[in-house]
Amino acid sequence: MSKKTDTATKRKGAARLADIPPDILAQLNKGQIETANLMEWLAIDPVQLLKHVVKKAGKENYVSGAINKLEELKKPSTLQKHETIGRFFYEASRQQNDNDLLPFLLNHPADAVRCWACYYIGAMKGNVATVIKAIEPLAADSHFGVREVAWFAVRPAVAKDLEKGLNVLAKWSLHKDENLRRFASECTRPRGVWCRHIDALKENPGKAIALLEPLKADSSKYVRDSVGNWLNDAAKTKPDWVKTICKRWEKESPGKETEYIIKKALRSL
Repeated sequence: MSKKTDTATKRKGAARLADIPPDILAQLNKGQIETANLMEWLAIDPVQLLKHVVKKAGKENYVSGAINKLEELKKPSTLQKHETIGRFFYEASRQQNDNDLLPFLLNHPADAVRCWACYYIGAMKGNVATVIKAIEPLAADSHFGVREVAWFAVRPAVAKDLEKGLNVLAKWSLHKDENLRRFASECTRPRGVWCRHIDALKENPGKAIALLEPLKADSSKYVRDSVGNWLNDAAKTKPDWVKTICKRWEKESPGKETEYIIKKALRSL
């Protein structure tokens, strides 16, 4: 499991960039604490963070290459900057036969650095099962932001080898950790959020039924929200399929948990 500081959980993050205290911003840019909310994550200067983190790791040789990659971006978003750093780390570490970099990123106390680990894994060229296994500690991370970036980073690999990806993630639907159950659903949503759609699931959402079935009455609202959104995505192209699934679940699993999912699933219909 990734390391975690208690600082973020004991304070409330600022609602505006201008309201972030200078000392908090300085600690964020040095990778000393986790972000408390999205606003703090957006406020981080990736270049400053990069310089502090790699210096502490004794890997200054990565700095100039990463900065060059950032400078090649045109009007990049914060997410694109973090992705660029993570993917660069993968390529550069492979060239240098550096097997220590990923463990360092995975166990860093700063959530933004663990996000680099997400994209490092997302850049891996291996079997999709290997990629999913590698992302597991980040999919179960204590920080909400890392968990979001984790599914975002490996979704392209899952979409590329969809059948195998669904088979692997279907096992996560049975996991005792609600974060992993939620990851299985969120990573495979037909439309998703801020990501490329998975056309095969828009046209045939039934491909993922083995993954969805164990979640139809999940005890976690975190998971139920994702499953409801998954079905709502599918309803935009295959409304009859979603209605049929919801009707069957209603009979097989009467209860407030399933009722909650069904209501969310059918909200656009």
